[in-house]
Amino acid sequence: MALYMIGSLLVTGIFMFKAIQNFFPDTDPIIVVNNYLIYWILFELLFRYFMQKLPVLNIKPLLALPISRSNIANFVLFKSTLSFFNVLPLFWIIPFSINLIIEGYPVLNVLAWVLALIGLILSVNFLNFLINKKNAVFYTVLLVLVGAIALEYFDVFKFSHIFGELFNYLYDRPILAAIPLLLAGILYRINYKYLKNNLFLDASLKTKTQEISTQDLSWTRRFGEIAPFLQLDLKLIWRNKRPKMTVYLSLALILYGLYFYTNAKMLEMPIILLFAGIFMTGMFLSNFGQFIPAWDSSYYSMMMAQNIPMRKYLESKAGLITFSVVILFLLTIPYVYFGWNVLAINAAAALYNIGVNIPLLLWITSFNKKRVDLEKSPMMNYQGMGAAQWIFVLPFLGLPALIFGLTALISSSVIGVALLALLGILGILFRNTLFNKITELYKRKKYAMVAGFNEKQ
Repeated sequence: MALYMIGSLLVTGIFMFKAIQNFFPDTDPIIVVNNYLIYWILFELLFRYFMQKLPVLNIKPLLALPISRSNIANFVLFKSTLSFFNVLPLFWIIPFSINLIIEGYPVLNVLAWVLALIGLILSVNFLNFLINKKNAVFYTVLLVLVGAIALEYFDVFKFSHIFGELFNYLYDRPILAAIPLLLAGILYRINYKYLKNNLFLDASLKTKTQEISTQDLSWTRRFGEIAPFLQLDLKLIWRNKRPKMTVYLSLALILYGLYFYTNAKMLEMPIILLFAGIFMTGMFLSNFGQFIPAWDSSYYSMMMAQNIPMRKYLESKAGLITFSVVILFLLTIPYVYFGWNVLAINAAAALYNIGVNIPLLLWITSFNKKRVDLEKSPMMNYQGMGAAQWIFVLPFLGLPALIFGLTALISSSVIGVALLALLGILGILFRNTLFNKITELYKRKKYAMVAGFNEKQ
């Protein structure tokens, strides 16, 4: 992954100047880059929030040694400056800067601009120390980023031009490159004081306490025998970051429709609209459903040792996913603004997801044998990923596209949409038979699953 990111940024940096000239022939490339630097900074904060592991956790062994707290604090902060995340942006900054110099831009201005960006990178690094793992700050930054992009996209307010003017002013006056470097120094000092004042062995060993909140899930009892399993899944999602992230991601990707529906060419391609419908209404189905029953791997063996009906267990999973498809479809209804055909395709996609993709998902996940640790970070976490997860992508998106494409080719796209909806309805009508077959398959594979989930990865 690191090599891929380095290669991508390196290629971007090398060809960025020419690409900007092609896309913005009337604008100076340095001005275009400066306009979007603010988005790069905000994205850096979000990216580091999840990805950058701070070296603070490595200081406990040093606290028992005759080393001054000042040296320890400086060591920790200096070590963070050598992070891969600080070096990574240089792979696009340096090639782009070399291109600027080759094209005749003032060397002093370019070098000062590079120093300013390095100062911003270090500032983000030290700022990450202060906000790391503070959810309120994360959501604030995310809201600002999404809001700024939305306002910019709909021509309501141009954040990029305001901050772009500041960066252009900095580029035109090389002496101002000292400001980002000074900012990095100030943040370094703030972190230094904080670390030095909190470097005590008893403080580091103090057990973290927090208030436990509970949720009233009594309303689930109306679902009868599957209620206990629904309660278990809802608690699992609420209390653990990785499954909770699947909910947030599914909701966020509803906005993906703006990419498809605001493009006039895509609106004329029904198969692309079908892809969008399956994708948006089935994101929770795909993201959460692929790891059934691995979400319960830590206590799956205990469950299988109890008198728990496997059929009810599977019905609870299907019920939760069906509910998610319905909710996500309702959230896509406003896209009817782009045409009634969009609503019809999304409705057909939702029916297909419920009637066909849910049973298909449960059949494929019966091959899951890899454990999922709910305490692990949700970002860049491929734990539990196996052949079943990769295989499911093909029928999830490919099969409906194939059915629709062939029907549209032979007859019309309207018939294709109707056929997908009909398949979904048939799947719902014959769900009882399908679930009997899937339940038998789960029972046959029960011991293989238990053995696989007990293996520590």
